[in-house]
Formats: sequence, structure tokens, C-alpha cells
Amino acid sequence: MLYLAENKIIVVVGIAGVGKTTLVKKLAEIIEAHNKSVNVTNFGTIMFEVAKENGLQNRDELRKLPISEQKKLQKNTAEKLSKINDDVIIIDTHAFIRTLEGFNPGLPYHVLQIIEPTHFIIVTAKTEEIYNRRMRDETRSRDKVSITTIKKELDIQSAMMSACAILSGSPLIQVQNNEGKLEEAANKIIKAIGV
Repeated sequence: MLYLAENKIIVVVGIAGVGKTTLVKKLAEIIEAHNKSVNVTNFGTIMFEVAKENGLQNRDELRKLPISEQKKLQKNTAEKLSKINDDVIIIDTHAFIRTLEGFNPGLPYHVLQIIEPTHFIIVTAKTEEIYNRRMRDETRSRDKVSITTIKKELDIQSAMMSACAILSGSPLIQVQNNEGKLEEAANKIIKAIGV
């Protein structure tokens, strides 16, 4: 049974290849089955919609924009998200964006202040599974990476999300989404957010 005293704003992050989007869909199904309204929003998709108005053609080009432009897009996206009023709002996003200037925070402090998340979920998986999933994904234009690079990304993600939890005062959990364990991962998250 789902117990909600107020809206839940769940930020779900995961590096490419952890199965985050599939897991988020499963979460939404479970929450809806408890007769609660749920809104799943992909932060990058909203950013891209705004950027398209300024001539951007490909979502994967977002990370190549100047940091100042990315910050403006993040702020505009956060403001749109703050207007959603469902029982549970799931924001599917990334802890960081790999840019030419370095790792740009996906959830900088000004964004956290606008969206006011109630929970942070880090989705992860075994390094080799992440690598294999990326190699099979032909739907996106991703940089080629090694196992070592994936391990570094996982470490950076953990550090950035720990900072987000501290700044916002919201709980943070990490969930393994290994092959064939989707249901288990979803149930762990549901329990953490109050189902």
C-alpha cells in the first residue's frame, strides 16, 4: 500500500547502460497500480525541447553546448518541472554531463532549489553489464568507453549525488539493476519511497 502525505519528487539517476529508463517505467506501473497519479519526466528531453527552439538538432549535442547555455536550459527545465502536481513525480536524469570542460553537474544547487526533491535514487549495475548494454544500444550517439571509464563515471556519480543529498537534506539510496533483477530493484525503490 502506498502512503503519501505529500507529493514525492523522486530524482532517479544512472549512467548510460544501467537500465534506468526501463526501471523508471516499472516504478510508474507499480505506483499507478496503487491508484496514485505519477508523472515520469526525462530532464534531458525537456532540455532538448527548449534547445530545439534555438536550433539544436540532436539531443546528444546538448552536452556540447557552452556550460553557460546548459545552465540556462537546466534552470528553464527545473522551472517547468516545479509546476507538475502529481502524487509522485519521477525525474529521470543524470548526475553529470560529460562536456569538453569536464563533468558538468546534472543537478546543480540552483536546480535542486527549484525542484525540491524528496528522494534520490542512484541506479547502477555490474560494470561489465553496463559496458555490454552500451555496446548494444544503437539508438543514441554515445562516446566509446572502456570498463575503466565506466568505473570512473560510477565514482563521479556517487560523489555528485552525495553532495545533492547533503545540499537538499533528502535521502539517497543506491539500487543495483542487474540483468534479470528488474523487479527486485523496483521493489527496493518502492519500499524506500513509502510503498
